Amino acid sequence: MKKFSIAIVGATGVVGGMLIELLEQRRFPVDQLHLLASERSSGQRFSFRGSYVRVQALEDFDFVGIDLAFFTAGSTISALHVPRATANGAIVVDNTSKYRLEPTIPLVVPEINAEQTERGIQARIIANPNCSTIQMVVALKPIYDEVGIKRINVSTYQSVSGAGTLALEELAMQTANVLNARAIEPEVAPVQMAFNVIPQIGVFQDNGFSEEEMKMVDETRKIFDDPEIEINPTCVRVPIFFGHSLALHIETRRKIQVADAKCLLSDAPGVELVDSNADGGYPTPVTHATGQNAVFVGRVREDLSFANGLNLWVVSDNSRKGAALNSLQIAEELVKHLI
Repeated sequence: MKKFSIAIVGATGVVGGMLIELLEQRRFPVDQLHLLASERSSGQRFSFRGSYVRVQALEDFDFVGIDLAFFTAGSTISALHVPRATANGAIVVDNTSKYRLEPTIPLVVPEINAEQTERGIQARIIANPNCSTIQMVVALKPIYDEVGIKRINVSTYQSVSGAGTLALEELAMQTANVLNARAIEPEVAPVQMAFNVIPQIGVFQDNGFSEEEMKMVDETRKIFDDPEIEINPTCVRVPIFFGHSLALHIETRRKIQVADAKCLLSDAPGVELVDSNADGGYPTPVTHATGQNAVFVGRVREDLSFANGLNLWVVSDNSRKGAALNSLQIAEELVKHLI
């Protein structure tokens, strides 16, 4: 089997570290692995397949000979260095927002539109969607295919790992400070994160919605190739470490019974249905999602307020399926066309 020279940009971050783990777990055909980060992280070592790989400085790295590069270090870094990587022959799977809405660049969730991956060979870039968008479209795909979806009303409950390593550290520190009656001085989040909920993720746009909310609107329409879906999001940061949750209220184009929706979800790729009307008969980030690959769905029920309405509760590990795993699944699709 052909093997590939791989680079991970942002290797010392939450998603980069998970990519290293998943490359090994899923036996991806790696010939050489190059771990890249800022100059201050240069020299750190990560275990991979029985040996250690040292982190190199991205600024000095020559992408010649790299077959596939994962970018996980933010849109500013991608803007600077993705063109360098593609100019030297690499195909980039970009986990930032930089290229997601570019018309010529595919935005891929393999359970939804894996066929778009091949387009990325010519473009040399494939975009990985926003973490909340990924788990939402994976959960909705079987229902969308069966009866169509006219409208999505979604509220998110997003863990701090979505904001990166510094946000995780800030939550831990703030929690300790609160429990020990010490002062809180927010640095990563706009206000205190510990024991709080924050209805802002990203900067506010001119229409009053946050950047994260508009990502869910625009990316969902692109992934489903359906500009007519109406999407109304509210994105909220909650004080947990890993795992995003979504409360979904959808209006389908044709009526679907709850029992039929559950059957579709039970058979859907990447979905695990956890749904019983009992204490604990639903998924949560801690009990189900953290460290797992699936998108978990529960609380499936008919909407009481209007016809063709359906409610769902959706939970997934944002750093895993919402970022690293989805990126690697894209790469696994790419490999089918490159061997």
